[in-house]
Amino acid sequence: MHVALIDPSRVVLKIVTGMLEAGGHTVVAFSDSAAALAHVEADPSIACVLTSLEVEPLNGLELCWLLRALADERRPLTILVMSSARDERPLGEVLDSGADDFLSKPPSPKELHGRLRAAERVLGLQRALIRQADTDHLTQLLNRGALMRHADRALAGASAGNPLAMLQVDIDHFKSINDRFGHDIGDQVIRRVAQILRETGATAGRLGGEEFAVLMPGHGIAGAAVVAHRIRSQCAAGTVPGLPDLRFTASIGLSEWAPGDSVDSLLKRADVALYAAKRGGRDRVAVTGADREPEMIG
Repeated sequence: MHVALIDPSRVVLKIVTGMLEAGGHTVVAFSDSAAALAHVEADPSIACVLTSLEVEPLNGLELCWLLRALADERRPLTILVMSSARDERPLGEVLDSGADDFLSKPPSPKELHGRLRAAERVLGLQRALIRQADTDHLTQLLNRGALMRHADRALAGASAGNPLAMLQVDIDHFKSINDRFGHDIGDQVIRRVAQILRETGATAGRLGGEEFAVLMPGHGIAGAAVVAHRIRSQCAAGTVPGLPDLRFTASIGLSEWAPGDSVDSLLKRADVALYAAKRGGRDRVAVTGADREPEMIG
C-alpha cells in the first residue's frame, strides 16, 4: 500500500517509515502538513494517510477534514491518526474529523501492521464496489458513465497538446441477429465484440445496446484508423461458439480531438462518421473532422 506519513519529528518519521517499509508498504514522508495534503491530492495512488495530530501549518484535525473531502466515492482513502499520550483530544473528536482509526505514537509494529491490514480489507471492498458501479455487466467493459469520466480526463491531456481519437463502434443488423437467433445469441455477439475491443488495449466502453466507444489518447487519425480497421476485420472474421455459420460485421466512426472540443462534440462527430459508414454499405470505417464532411477511410 502507498502511505503518506506526516509528523513534525524526523525521528518519528524515520522510525515509522522503517516499520512501514518492513511491512512491504511504500512510504512518502512529510513534516509539513500542507505539503502532504497537496501531494495526496495530486497522487491518487496514495491509499492511506498516517498523520500525527501535532502537525503544522494545518493541525491534525484540519488535515483530516481536508483529506476526507478528497476521499469521495471514486477515491478510497483511509486516514489513520497517531497521537502521544499527552494529547487529550477525545477519540470521538478525532473520528468525527474524518479519521478512520486512532493509534498511539509511536505505534508498535504489531499494532501498526494490524491496523493497516484492517484498512486494506476495507479499501479492497470499496474498490470492488467502484469497479462494480463502473462496469457494464454483460461485457465487463466500462459502462457509459465511467467511460465519460475517462473521456473527461483524456480531454484534459488533449488540451495540453497530446493527440486524442475516439471510435464509435456499432454491430451491423443487430436487430436481425436477435430476431433470427434470439437474445442469448445476440448477447454472445456483443460479448465477442467487447473482447475484440478489450484486446486493443485502449479504453473501451459500452454506450448501450450494440454500441461501443473506444478512447485512444496519444493517437491521431492515422494511428486510430489502423486500430479501427483491425477491429472491423476481426468482427467480420468472428464467430459465435456453437454457431459457426453466424457472421456479423461492425461499422465504425472515427473522430479526432480539435481545440474547443468537449466530450459531447467529440462523440457527436464519431457518431456522424458512424452513420456515414452505415449509409456507405456497413462493415466500413468512416472519419469526420471539425472542418470536413464524413469520408470513408481504408
